[in-house]
Amino acid sequence: MKKILITGGAGFIGSHVVRLFVQQYPQYHIYNLDALTYAGNLENLTDIENEPNYTFIKGDIVSEEAMNKLFAKHQFDSVIHLAAESHVDRSISDPLSFIRTNILGTVNLLNAAKSIWHGN
Repeated sequence: MKKILITGGAGFIGSHVVRLFVQQYPQYHIYNLDALTYAGNLENLTDIENEPNYTFIKGDIVSEEAMNKLFAKHQFDSVIHLAAESHVDRSISDPLSFIRTNILGTVNLLNAAKSIWHGN
């Protein structure tokens, strides 16, 4: 069974993507990784939370160690990266959180994927 990681899957857009994949691709196991910050809400996914091809993982892409462990444990085949800081007002009040999540978090995902997919 192919394993797909979707980051930010409890957000508005992410929850729709997760739901679509869980329902349309029962032959894939969908892992939803979300830090459940202000934008994430698991109530968006109550209709699929008990599906056999769905797993929620609470975690933050900013943690390099957590991403490396997660990829090593699950050996994902694909990643759909939707986790991001996106609220403009918050970027003004706390720009560093945008840098951490949107840049550092993305690099952590890329490096974790590279390590399992290319053995580097």
